[in-house]
Amino acid sequence: MNQRVGKSAKDGALSLWLVDSLIRRVADDVMIQVRDLVKQFGPFAALRGLDFAVEAGEFVSLMGPNGAGKTTLLRILATLSRPTRGTVAIAGHTLPKGADAARRQIGFLSHQPLLYGELTAEENLRFYGQMYEVRGAARRIDDLLERVELSERRHDRVRTFSRGMLQRLSIARVLLHDPRVVLLDEPFTGLDPDASDRLADTLRQLHDGQRAVVMTTHDLDRGLAQCDRALIIARGRLAHTASHDELVSTNFRETFSRVTRH
Repeated sequence: MNQRVGKSAKDGALSLWLVDSLIRRVADDVMIQVRDLVKQFGPFAALRGLDFAVEAGEFVSLMGPNGAGKTTLLRILATLSRPTRGTVAIAGHTLPKGADAARRQIGFLSHQPLLYGELTAEENLRFYGQMYEVRGAARRIDDLLERVELSERRHDRVRTFSRGMLQRLSIARVLLHDPRVVLLDEPFTGLDPDASDRLADTLRQLHDGQRAVVMTTHDLDRGLAQCDRALIIARGRLAHTASHDELVSTNFRETFSRVTRH
């Protein structure tokens, strides 16, 4: 009798351990979790009950017309704005309680490059390296400047950089502390075709199978070329989700036009 009870207790403990291990593994895989997300500005609802998740290694393009809520969503994910209702978790840290820990795992490229014009490219990265307490910052800076093709301009003041160079240096800033979640808000805005091509090459390096990347863009071609999955937001709601296979096999432009039509 006692042996059977003991065996049952052991089996129960083992089952609980397996369930707990599975939950932790799923949590490790899911870098962004959004549930019933609502954001209101007075009577206006910018986001209306969004639900989605982004796993480690996934590159998601977030698309939609102006005013759809894309930037509002990214600001919430970046911990710069609080939702009116719903839950958001970044790398296992639930916001807003876990915002400080989540920020250590986030790299955010906003409409502003957040670079100091009177500092050189290297000095800007060194400043952010100190702010994030990056270990081995000098080697990390060397590597990132090489990756974004700015090694030869490392000692030049940033105020002399073109828009495309600023964007690439901003990507280096975003990656400096090796975040697990990268958020990119319209990175191609204002770039000429050549600068856009070079930035696209840089962004492809983010698709490394480890980070979760979410990029908002008005450029359907650029967005589809980069992503594993596309989300269309219209009028604050998630109007359509398309996997990479669906993007290849269907007319996404037609779908985009249909679901965003007022």
